[in-house]
Amino acid sequence: MLSSRWCSCKKQSPSRQVGQLLRYMSSKVIGIDLGTTNSAVAVFEGKEPKILENEEGKRTTPSIVAFTPETVLVGEPAKRQSILNYQNTFYATKRLIGRKYSDPEVQRDISNVPYSIIEHENGDAWLQNMHSGQKYSPSQIGSLILGKMKEIAELNLSQSISQAVVTVPAYFNDSQRQATKIAGDLVGLKVLRVINEPTAASLAYGLNRKNDGIIAVYDLGGGTFDISILDIEAGVFEVIATNGDTHLGGEDFDHLLVDYILQQFQSQTGQDLSTDRLALQRIRQAAEKAKIDLSTVKTTTIELPFITKTQHINLELTEDQLDEMSLHLINRTVQPVKKCLRDADLTNSDIDEVILVGGMTRMPKIRKVVEETFGKKPNTSVNPDEAVALGAAIQGAVLSGEIKDVLLLDVTPLTLGIETFGGIFSPLIPRNTKVPCKVQQMYSTAVDGQNSIEVNVYQGERSLVRDNKMIGQFKLSDLEPQPKGVPQIKVSFEIDADGIIKVNAKETTTNQDASITVSGSTGLTSEEVERIVAESKSNSETDRIRKEIYTKANNLELLLFDCDNALSQWGGYMDDSDRQELTKRISDLREVIRQARDEKLEDISVLESSQQLLQTETLKAVGKAAQKMRTLSKNKND
Repeated sequence: MLSSRWCSCKKQSPSRQVGQLLRYMSSKVIGIDLGTTNSAVAVFEGKEPKILENEEGKRTTPSIVAFTPETVLVGEPAKRQSILNYQNTFYATKRLIGRKYSDPEVQRDISNVPYSIIEHENGDAWLQNMHSGQKYSPSQIGSLILGKMKEIAELNLSQSISQAVVTVPAYFNDSQRQATKIAGDLVGLKVLRVINEPTAASLAYGLNRKNDGIIAVYDLGGGTFDISILDIEAGVFEVIATNGDTHLGGEDFDHLLVDYILQQFQSQTGQDLSTDRLALQRIRQAAEKAKIDLSTVKTTTIELPFITKTQHINLELTEDQLDEMSLHLINRTVQPVKKCLRDADLTNSDIDEVILVGGMTRMPKIRKVVEETFGKKPNTSVNPDEAVALGAAIQGAVLSGEIKDVLLLDVTPLTLGIETFGGIFSPLIPRNTKVPCKVQQMYSTAVDGQNSIEVNVYQGERSLVRDNKMIGQFKLSDLEPQPKGVPQIKVSFEIDADGIIKVNAKETTTNQDASITVSGSTGLTSEEVERIVAESKSNSETDRIRKEIYTKANNLELLLFDCDNALSQWGGYMDDSDRQELTKRISDLREVIRQARDEKLEDISVLESSQQLLQTETLKAVGKAAQKMRTLSKNKND
């Protein structure tokens, strides 16, 4: 167990980080938006970033990978054959990156996709090729899409590409960011930086603009939602606060439409198509097309001839119907927006511009809800499908030295810290701290003779670790046993510019150390973060009292240790009545401490009273025993 000593915090110099990265520069640094539905690649040329078109002349490429008995298809070719090869065509796999198979969101996805999602032996969600039986991690699928983006860039630029900036949702956790970097490694693409999608979009919006100000980036894409508030001033893009949901996007709207079409068909024909995978794949594509159509027209028709051998689907769908069935999804974005404003300590009137990013923001109802939420019309000057890739290309140009007057400062969404003696949460990096950041804090042992220390890393806003989320643990072993409080253990917490967390513990006298790169298993939705923060506020007084009781109980554990030693050392000289009374007082205090640990004790005065009684009894019994020992010793000498 650890006990806290002191803390120091320093931020890494952005210029130093850039200098460290320059040695890798041998070619263009491309920017990649690895999207749930579509991906895009851009590069900075001259004074502007530009989107690079794929071989079919399109500016975005479907994030789809298909396996056939002969080959692997990526992008448009994979999408074209997806109906006939639905079991081996993988789409929206970004929603699975860094997630466990047991994750409730993964379980919901299993029922909505025609391909096979399986549990890997490490508990992660993987995918299976039904042709060969081969199993793939979502990172491997992502790597094939990144490889396609690399290929597009090389065809356009006529040079080898080996470095990229890749974007992720702002609420991607450590595991998901790591998995994205690994995806790049798998195709020989060094990911120099992982940046948040709304932050990248702000770069695309703000580059070469003369007006500074505070902007909100509302980013609703194919699989994720992010809201970020940034302060742009003199080329510095500073994220003030961020919020979001890593499992809310266009795919969820598609699922609603698929269910609607299935229900309508069943009510008209009595036939249930929900288990017909081939029919479902056709319906899914039709649903996506209808959704897109209704962004520009009031009514569309869904036509699927011979959805069965004898039946057809011919269904009219209006914008109003889509709005009504999807309003609950749209409203799920409102609370994260309000929470982000509160975290930034801003009101609607403080926001100069609201920038829309992500294909779903073309939906008129979403634009209307955004306008109602912020009290102003959103800015639609950036292309919602391209802004993120363009911003990633700008960041690539910053890292390569092509742009020298732009600085990007992002934040971490929740407080990070470790467990100390008695289950107390010791915060090291508060939420909304600018990254990159490094914190060091000194700790020591809490009991005598410890030869190892387990470091448990948590994320959250509560005083006790049991109320927060464990995101990693490691052990510092082979310590020299010493009295409690003597070892000096330096714990370092570091969040790099990619938002990836590294924790190190080092015993300063022996230089024995251990470390971990934290890899949490699931993303944190905006509801989880809002719940964590809200619980922290509503329970602040309760937490204060509980922490006070826990801390008091921890100190009294040490008193029990000393009293047990006193009883062992002096018990032979004590009167039976004193020895029995002291044993009873020790037992009483031990029971009160147990109640405190089990949260059955609400009044700290009970602990204080038991402490006083034990201290009084110990002093009396030991005093009398010492006097008896001296008397016996004197009589023996006489």
